Amino acid sequence: MSTGTSPGTGLRAGGGSTSYAPAPGAAPLGRMIAAQTAFETKLLLRNGEQLLLTVIIPSLLLVLFSTVDVVDTGAGEAVDFLAPGVLALAVMSTAFTGQAIATGFERRYGVLKRLAVSPLPRWALMTAKTLSVLVTEVLQVVLLTVIAFALGWSPHGNPLVVLLLLVLGTAAFSGLGLLMAGTLRAEATLAAANLVFLLLLVGGGVIVPLDRFPDGAQSVLGLLPISALSDGLRDVLQHGAGTPWGDLGILAVWAAIGLGAAGTFFRWE
Repeated sequence: MSTGTSPGTGLRAGGGSTSYAPAPGAAPLGRMIAAQTAFETKLLLRNGEQLLLTVIIPSLLLVLFSTVDVVDTGAGEAVDFLAPGVLALAVMSTAFTGQAIATGFERRYGVLKRLAVSPLPRWALMTAKTLSVLVTEVLQVVLLTVIAFALGWSPHGNPLVVLLLLVLGTAAFSGLGLLMAGTLRAEATLAAANLVFLLLLVGGGVIVPLDRFPDGAQSVLGLLPISALSDGLRDVLQHGAGTPWGDLGILAVWAAIGLGAAGTFFRWE
């Protein structure tokens, strides 16, 4: 009499049971998030258009406006004013513009629909996307910092406050990007994300100081997340100020609004 395992049943002929090796089923949640994060990061770094938006444009803006006297950045070295603003722009380009466009087209082509029925929970997929944004931002910050130092940048302030500003800025822009990607058509997301990027580049205190705008416009522009992030970074890195609670508060409000609205209104297909 055979004592082998019956095909496809997991039961031995004598009535006993046996376990499969490896055991079927989903991987641990942490491993799934890590694998999805690595996958999302590779996709982002392999996309030439996204690299142009997230790496090349901020680097060129930093070099151009630091070496050519085009915009009056006030007293002191131009790079001391521009470096914090370009760091803020890098966060926006990755967490908002790049993520919105990529996620919008993933939604259009049914990628999100298929991922939504996988063992990876939907919230874990959004977590992986946010983590991939943070990984990309680390690379951006390192590159831009090296370029800024080469241009004569002299930063000041507490690095932990800078880190807090960058994390809150990432949360705010990531929520807004996911909200746009999850509610608009992919083509509309592409157009709107790029338009917002250009408008905030000009009016968000990144290259042109906010005090160059009329008083009424300054009050409105100062409430934008890009303005809060660039001003907060500039206060700390250029002027050596303490914790910019006002800017942190603005970013926290935008993060709560963006992430909350994205979680409520995001459509997977």
